Amino acid sequence: MRKRVVLKGIVIAGFIIFLSIAGMYLGLARYYAGGFSYQTWINGIYCTGKSVNEVNEELLKQCYYTGLTIIASDGKSYNVPAGQVNLSFDFSEALSLYLERQNPYLWIDNLLGDTSDQKIEPVLRYDTQAFEQLIDSFSLFDRRTNAQRRLEITKGEAGYSLLDERRHVLNEAKTREAIKNAFEAAEPFLDLEESGCYEDLELTDRMERDIALWDKLKVYQECGIVYQFGEETCPVDAGVVCDFLKLDENGDFVLDASGNLCTDEEKVYAFVDRLCDEYDTVGKARRFQATRGDIVTVEGGIYGNQIDREAEKEYLLNAFLARKKEIHEPVYKQMAARQGKDDIGDTYIEVDMTNQMLYYYEKGDLKIETPVVTGNTSLRRGTPSGTNYVYSKERNRILRGEDYASPVKFWMPVKGGIGIHDASWRSKYGGEIYKTNGSHGCINTPYNEVSALYDMVEIGTPCVMFY
Repeated sequence: MRKRVVLKGIVIAGFIIFLSIAGMYLGLARYYAGGFSYQTWINGIYCTGKSVNEVNEELLKQCYYTGLTIIASDGKSYNVPAGQVNLSFDFSEALSLYLERQNPYLWIDNLLGDTSDQKIEPVLRYDTQAFEQLIDSFSLFDRRTNAQRRLEITKGEAGYSLLDERRHVLNEAKTREAIKNAFEAAEPFLDLEESGCYEDLELTDRMERDIALWDKLKVYQECGIVYQFGEETCPVDAGVVCDFLKLDENGDFVLDASGNLCTDEEKVYAFVDRLCDEYDTVGKARRFQATRGDIVTVEGGIYGNQIDREAEKEYLLNAFLARKKEIHEPVYKQMAARQGKDDIGDTYIEVDMTNQMLYYYEKGDLKIETPVVTGNTSLRRGTPSGTNYVYSKERNRILRGEDYASPVKFWMPVKGGIGIHDASWRSKYGGEIYKTNGSHGCINTPYNEVSALYDMVEIGTPCVMFY
């Protein structure tokens, strides 16, 4: 009897426990029926018990896409801002499908099984018309037809070049599709080169021949010779050597038996002549800043640079044909103190014959300033203007002419028999003495000043003489 009572109690208790567990299980099932089941994780968010709308709102907070940047092969970039095309995201559809697959009464499966994070993608919506209008506004696309795209050799200031409009052409259809796909995938960047949006168009036989000719022209124009004129340089670059080519009467390139481009020697020589005309300075007119304040034009004289034209013609032709790459200083018949167009520099003698003054500048500093007496203009012995130079220095020289023999202590000739020297027979200098009682053409200078000048000046120093 007692055992029967105990057994009955156990049964009743077990039934009560079962009912409690079942009630709890069913209660949780009813709870999960309004949202996601136990231990549901989506895109890193804990979704248990939450509705589709609640989860959607949290997932949208993770969407930070601002738009697409398109990079062309030339380095230019084009932007598709998300806001400009009204871009929006929505996870609701995917969340609803996922929720439908969940049985709230089987929530225990999540307790016992795999509860790892689930991944879902949102639906992306945007204004397609605004999107297309934005793409149309890009300067990315060339609206020419393939037949309108040229391939030909052209000539400009920088020499010959290949105008190639048929290689590396942007395919508009492929590009638009790539942009659309990248934007809808929320990609931050799209490299059109890497995406295969460029292509080469078919070439005609004439175009193939032009490419073969261009390969020869490229080699021909790769000249590495650079002329050095003091601090100035003149490169013999493609813009120069393109004119060395030999052309026939029709203007077509002449090729040798090996199919190589031929050089016209006379054109090379003509270039050397032009170069010499530009950088030869002997006898050229010079603009000179006078100490008195104005800029004077000084013509004539024996000072300056003179290039050996024949030597340079031979050099340039041989060096070019040998494809030499070097800095070359030309051979000179005569060299000034400096090379280049500004051959006077900042160390020179200045003789202002209108004001009857002599100045000596050394590295830009005025060292000597003195009145002088130049050639007698009333007797047509006026000292000639020009840019000359001190080509000798002598002590205790007797200067001789038809009617004179004048001993001097210091003698610095600058042009033929004209030079700078002392004049012991004079007591006055400057003013207008030269007009009636001037020299035979020399520059008479006070003893102390000419002595100092003799000690300072070097052979080769420019002497600028003008009225």
